[in-house]
Amino acid sequence: MSVEAMNREFKSVASGKSKDTSKQSVQVRAGEDQRWQAILKRDKKADGSFFYSVKTTGVYCRPSCAARLARPENVAFHSSTEEARAAGFRPCKRCKPDDVSLSERHKEAIAAVCRMIESAEEEPTLQELADSAGMSTYYFHRLFKAITGLTPKAYAQAHRAKRMRKELERGNSVTEAIFEAGFNSSSRFYEKANGVLGMTPTDFRKGGAKVEIRFAVAECSLGSILVAQSDRGICAILLGDEPDELARDMQDRFPNANFKGGDKEFEKLVAKVISFVETPGIGLDLPLDVRGTAFQQRVWQALRKVPAGKTVSYSELAERIGAPKAVRAVAGACAANKIAVAIPCHRVVRNDGDISGYRWGVERKRTLLKREANA
Repeated sequence: MSVEAMNREFKSVASGKSKDTSKQSVQVRAGEDQRWQAILKRDKKADGSFFYSVKTTGVYCRPSCAARLARPENVAFHSSTEEARAAGFRPCKRCKPDDVSLSERHKEAIAAVCRMIESAEEEPTLQELADSAGMSTYYFHRLFKAITGLTPKAYAQAHRAKRMRKELERGNSVTEAIFEAGFNSSSRFYEKANGVLGMTPTDFRKGGAKVEIRFAVAECSLGSILVAQSDRGICAILLGDEPDELARDMQDRFPNANFKGGDKEFEKLVAKVISFVETPGIGLDLPLDVRGTAFQQRVWQALRKVPAGKTVSYSELAERIGAPKAVRAVAGACAANKIAVAIPCHRVVRNDGDISGYRWGVERKRTLLKREANA
């Protein structure tokens, strides 16, 4: 049932036009709308995404309002406070829906701190960041991680790594790139170079020259599969129809890397990955070489927490990383994932549960989900 149809049904029940006014039927209709469930839970995460009005009191509220719960047949939903006022309702004096909520203020404060980190020539201290947000260091650190999915230090490091890669790709000298990326000394950067780039800056600038990546292409029930491993862990699991296309895809990022075919030991690792693809219930516990932007890493970390046999929508995933309005960006991060299955982007579905949008084909996604559901 659509939201509009449900609202009409609520009004008809309240006006006595519907013959079916039993408590049970009202509960069933209310349960069909996720927004009503948010009201029942007084979910602060839903604040700002919608508002609800109560016919008997003439007020509109936030989903988290602590006032006495209204009967569902007296409730209507609104996308904005303007819409609620236009319908003749006034703001609730308890939850003050026209004011910026505490959670929204927190998100705005953390967003401002993120901009501060990104624009700073040198990494700000935790105390400086907390002072900027007007919070204690302990509370700020906990809030920053809850909203962004990363600690302030990890966020700053990921941002500097991104800037460093851009400066090197631009053709700048290593020394210039180090200081442009916000490192205040070359020695400080070289201490972390492998973690920042996955290799020395000179090798990165040369397109991955001297970097050794072992890989092998095999066949599984989903078609061709390529597994690649750097000295840091699995850096790619690619699925496709043509082995040559998978190999070219692997070479795109570092065209000058030293690619080596897998030996017998590596073939055992490939067999382990294939076994997981065929039988998801056995699990896959391998070190991963995960490289991406700070936002992508937040999405990928959240994905790895989705258990086999379960799915999550793009909007739910955006909520989990504290960025409810970044649904498209979340979808983009899923599409950028190059480690299939181990980072399970196939477990993300549309809000209506429809299976779509998989880098390696919708049929493969459907097959993986079916296997996990039956595992």
